[in-house]
Amino acid sequence: MTAATTNGPEARAADRPADATDDGAGEFARLAAFLAAHPERRYEILEKLLGTAACRTVGIFPIPPGFKLSVVIPVFNEERWLGELVRRVQAVAIPKELILVNDFSTDGTPAILAQIEQQYDNVRVFHQPKNMGKGAALREGFKHCTGDLVIVQDADWEYDPAEYPKLIQPILDGRADVVVGSRFIGESHRVLYYWHSVANKGLTMLSNWFTNLNLTDMETCYKVFRREVIQGMTLKSNRFGFEPEVTAKIARKRKGQPKWRVYEVPISYSGRTYEEGKKIGLKDAFQALYCIIRFWAAD
Repeated sequence: MTAATTNGPEARAADRPADATDDGAGEFARLAAFLAAHPERRYEILEKLLGTAACRTVGIFPIPPGFKLSVVIPVFNEERWLGELVRRVQAVAIPKELILVNDFSTDGTPAILAQIEQQYDNVRVFHQPKNMGKGAALREGFKHCTGDLVIVQDADWEYDPAEYPKLIQPILDGRADVVVGSRFIGESHRVLYYWHSVANKGLTMLSNWFTNLNLTDMETCYKVFRREVIQGMTLKSNRFGFEPEVTAKIARKRKGQPKWRVYEVPISYSGRTYEEGKKIGLKDAFQALYCIIRFWAAD
């Protein structure tokens, strides 16, 4: 009995020289090493491999020379998450500075911040004299920004810094002045609290009524601004009222100038439970409701 003839992938692999696969792996390793050593060449090579359209779809585009992103991170009792969060931010291949504002943490956070500031040249740490809330910490951080764009980053792992490129892309393309990341328009998210999502969507709808914006996620952390936009605002909210306040002031018509151009892009979301350190609660929902009306009626 004769063996059956095989013309499939196994036969074609057997016909190749023994070192063909090794050569391919070697080429890939050399390319990876080159890209690691020359990050400024990444876009050029990926554009040749994937094409311009595919690159832009996944947020791969050239960063302008001299560009810098300011990442503002308010921190309160985040010793469990902070070190890894900073590592993830630093891993994003975008020139940046990190501005961390310690909101009078009472756990091991201050010691971790001291280590981080010593470890990285692009990190600056500021300490609040007492616990004042996320909005107050952000106000302090915004004052110290020197980058072209400013992004807000929570100190936990709910939001993924790997998504910075697609968040800043509409502004670098000249299409937007502000970009808002939405957890509700198409990306993956951890399944958690139903009533939280109802409250978020309800507050967003109410905010839209007053601002005439059509956002899907006003309460999201990820907001990116041209530096002149955020530093040109007088912000007042100390806690989580920052979100509706900054949204109202983004939407407000500027005297003698056009409104800021706002874009929304989908982001993933890995929410925390209260056992894992989630801090926002029902009280903050009522505060947000108050801020929506307050900052629509008057500054």
